[in-house]
Amino acid sequence: MLKKRRALQETMNFMAALAAGMENVLGRGANSMTMSAGRNLGRKFAAEARHTNDLLEAIDEVRKVLIANNCLWNFELFKEQGQADYVTVNDKNESQIFLVFRDCMIRQALFRFGHPQYGSLCNMMTGFFIGALETIMGKKTNLEIRHAGENACLKVLTVQV
Repeated sequence: MLKKRRALQETMNFMAALAAGMENVLGRGANSMTMSAGRNLGRKFAAEARHTNDLLEAIDEVRKVLIANNCLWNFELFKEQGQADYVTVNDKNESQIFLVFRDCMIRQALFRFGHPQYGSLCNMMTGFFIGALETIMGKKTNLEIRHAGENACLKVLTVQV
């Protein structure tokens, strides 16, 4: 397993270098391009997943899709202090949930390469998650980075009604 992880990490380092060059050439368009590519890949990987309207079940299905496709991108549900439930409703009547991404191969590659977070590779993985969840739920979703740190990223997932 360690040998496979090292091989993956070397590939991710190459991707970080590629992303840095792409962002310099394409500018802001690189983020849109990688978001779209990630969303399409997420839809493809989740095509055979079980469909559900329940957000917590859908998140579990995304986790299964990641595992089935050998994607090492672990995440967990998060509640702010005093928050009763994981799923909340915003002022637009959309469901929201916080997710913490700790063991992220993208973040590790970016740090090793010295490339900042929030760029095209982060957008690719965000697109992947959105595409998979939209396929599973059949609803428009958004995954926004609230905090990107050295040890974890906090993201808010919003699902339209």
